[in-house]
Amino acid sequence: MKAEDAIRYEVSNRVAEIGLNRPPVNALTLAMLEQLVAAFNRAGKDDKVRSVLLTSTLPSRFSAGLDLKNIAGKPDKVRALLDKLYIELTDAQYGLGKPSIAVVNGAARGGGMTLAISCDIIIAGEEATFGYPEIDLGLVPAIHFVHLPRIVGRHRAFDLLFSGRSFSAAEALSLGLVSRVVPGASVKAEARKLADLFGTKSANSMRLARAAFMRANDLDYRRGVGYAAELFCNVAATEDAQEGLRAFSEKRPPNW
Repeated sequence: MKAEDAIRYEVSNRVAEIGLNRPPVNALTLAMLEQLVAAFNRAGKDDKVRSVLLTSTLPSRFSAGLDLKNIAGKPDKVRALLDKLYIELTDAQYGLGKPSIAVVNGAARGGGMTLAISCDIIIAGEEATFGYPEIDLGLVPAIHFVHLPRIVGRHRAFDLLFSGRSFSAAEALSLGLVSRVVPGASVKAEARKLADLFGTKSANSMRLARAAFMRANDLDYRRGVGYAAELFCNVAATEDAQEGLRAFSEKRPPNW
């Protein structure tokens, strides 16, 4: 598959749909993230677009996170990936000027959680699952240290981030991590309905109000993003993390 096929972009009825399209699990590469950031910037600059959907073209998969096989033993590649995922995506979403909705109808893990959380709203299908498995690989879910305690509370965030366990859409809803849970067959239709509703509002009012909302809820988040990128890179360079990545590639338990 060509790199340019990793992200699909189309606009219909004033809604831009950005589709993750890298089988089998939408594992994130630098090229894919470059295209994703470019797609959000494109939607932000298009006055005809009133809202944005982030979706997956793959059934039962949203995103498995970073393509770990491509970063083992490559610290420079890790830094470049995180600059895109943590910093440039955050900036693109921060200045988007219109609502963004993550449509999660499958498994979201690690960096896939980062993609979803970057949006203003998360709508999940009933069969969607979530998780932060980085700790099981000797890595750390660094970006989620910054925002997850603010969403679900410190103790519940620690549970999710340090256990590495997966959890259901129903639990995510009860924690306040997702906005709505609907039957999987109708998840995109529900997101589209909400996007259409946003499109009936004054575009200028939505832009100004969203900018104020982002500033009010920033809580030094963007500075924390830079620290999170540094932390992840430092941990990824350790021998335990490299062993975790080798074990993942070789499909065996890590030997720590």
